[in-house]
Amino acid sequence: MQNALSLDLEYWWDAEFLRPFVSEKREDLISESVNPVLAVLRKHRTKATFFVQGTVAERYPDIIDRIAREGHEIGSHGYSHDRLHQLGKKNFEEEIKKSVDILGSYDCIGFRAPSFSVDNSVLWYLDILEKYHFRYDSSVFPVKTSLYGIPKAPLAGYRPSKKDLAVHDPDGLLYEFPLSVFPLGKNIPVAGGFYFRVIPGPLYNYCIGRITESRPAVLYFHPWEFYPTLPRLPLPLLHRLVTYYGIGSSLEKFESLLGRFSFRPLQEFLP
Repeated sequence: MQNALSLDLEYWWDAEFLRPFVSEKREDLISESVNPVLAVLRKHRTKATFFVQGTVAERYPDIIDRIAREGHEIGSHGYSHDRLHQLGKKNFEEEIKKSVDILGSYDCIGFRAPSFSVDNSVLWYLDILEKYHFRYDSSVFPVKTSLYGIPKAPLAGYRPSKKDLAVHDPDGLLYEFPLSVFPLGKNIPVAGGFYFRVIPGPLYNYCIGRITESRPAVLYFHPWEFYPTLPRLPLPLLHRLVTYYGIGSSLEKFESLLGRFSFRPLQEFLP
C-alpha cells in the first residue's frame, strides 16, 4: 500500500519545547538539514509533501524552489509557527494570506497547523482555509497530549464538521488527513517526529505495517530532526528528551523506512 509522507520545514528553534529557551539568534541550519533529506528522497525515488513555514520561505526562496523542482508538493505550515490559539481568528487569517502570497507559485492546496494546534475552540480555521482555496488539512492528531490532540477523531481520511472536528461531514469541502496512530486500547502516536525517534525500528515498522493493512499511514518529520549536531540547549529533562533523543541515528532510520514502505505526497490521496 502507498502511504503519505510529509516534512514540516521550519526553524529548529520553533519546536514547541525549545521556543521558551532560545534567547538569541543562532544558525538556522535550513540548508544543512534539508540537503541530506532531499538526497535520501532522491535515492529512494520518493516524493513527499513539504509543509513550509512562511518565514522560512521568505528567507530561502531558492531552497523552496529546489524542493518543488525535485517533484515534491509544497504546502503551508503557516507563517510564524505561532499556535492557532495564540493567534486568534484575525491574526491567523493574516498569516494564511501571507503564506499564500509567499507560496503562491506552487499551487499550495494543503495546510498543517504549527504544533498540530487545532481543536474545537478554533473551528474558524476551517472557514479561513476554504476562503483561501485550500483543499485539505493535515493537523488533526487522534491522541491527547499536553500540546495537542483530538483523541476521538477518525483514524482515516475524512471531512471534518465545522461543529466538531472529530465528526465526519460528508458535505464538508475540506478533506482531513489525520496523523497516524496505532490503536492499542487507546491510540498510540506513531506518525513520526519524537515517536519515530524513540520507538525501536522493528517495533515502529511493525506498527506502520499493521496500519497499512487497512489505510495509508500518514507520517511527518522535521528536517532538523535528522541533523546530528543540532545545537544543544540546557533544557529540562522532558524537553531535552523530546528534542534530542535519537537524532544521531534518525536519518539512517528514516532511510530504512523508505526502503521498506512506499510513500507519496498527501495531495495524491485526495478523493
